[in-house]
Amino acid sequence: MEWQQIVGFYHVVKRQSFTKAAEATLRSQSALSQQIKALEEEFECRLIERAGKRNLRLTPEGELFFHFAELALRGSENFHESLETLRKGRRGRLRLAAPYTTLYHLLPEAVQEFKRRFPEVELTLLDRPQSVVIDLVRRGDIDFGVILEKAVPGELAGVRWKPVETVVLAPPGHPLCALKRVGLRQLAKYPLILPPEHLQHAGRMLLEEQFRKEGIEYRVIMESSNVELSSVYVELGLGVACASIVRGGTQLASRNLRFLSLSHLFKPGFLALVMRKEKAVGPQMQAFIQLLMKT
Repeated sequence: MEWQQIVGFYHVVKRQSFTKAAEATLRSQSALSQQIKALEEEFECRLIERAGKRNLRLTPEGELFFHFAELALRGSENFHESLETLRKGRRGRLRLAAPYTTLYHLLPEAVQEFKRRFPEVELTLLDRPQSVVIDLVRRGDIDFGVILEKAVPGELAGVRWKPVETVVLAPPGHPLCALKRVGLRQLAKYPLILPPEHLQHAGRMLLEEQFRKEGIEYRVIMESSNVELSSVYVELGLGVACASIVRGGTQLASRNLRFLSLSHLFKPGFLALVMRKEKAVGPQMQAFIQLLMKT
């Protein structure tokens, strides 16, 4: 088994195409076919089967080898990043993703201090919804992300960060503000501002599930992908919004709003740093995580 065979096999499976894999590895399709054939002869089993003209399907042995190839390539990348750090001081790169609200309110202080300490490290930040953050971590396209702890898939590792709670955002004087506790039926009386349905936001899905379970009719007046946008239209009186916010945080302190707890309906949770379980935590990543934990 040779390194180029591992790389070639990985790219064929990842791209589901010998043509695209050949372009990515600067090899001919014929050379890739020969590499995989050599692996199959060495292991005495089929690794890939063709399912039609365009689809490739892994055998159980192929699934096992793909997992090995993925670990090997990720380990190689981590090694080269660590080696670059040792050779050139603090050079390297760090890539992370989080939803807009987290990037806007919770990361600037840590980013500023990190850039001061590690000016030669290339820090990349991506504004992405929670579901996309998870996919990026799964594929190894980023070093880690920030999402709700309850959304961390079992195959990934989560590190608990900040406590969050689910609240209703309402303008001062709204009828809901006079209640000691906001129930589902009282909430459903008013137009709702919720995260977009296609994002499959955990909070919206759970709220709608409870509405359906109780047979309660409700009306979504607006879909908003971040709490800042929602808060603008709550102030304008368009509707009330449900959102997960950091407890005791100041992200919406400038808004003329009331925050009505829904902790009796939704258990308080946490934000978490999510990463691949086999991910090697290099010095830059370690330093950034330590800075986040202090904020």
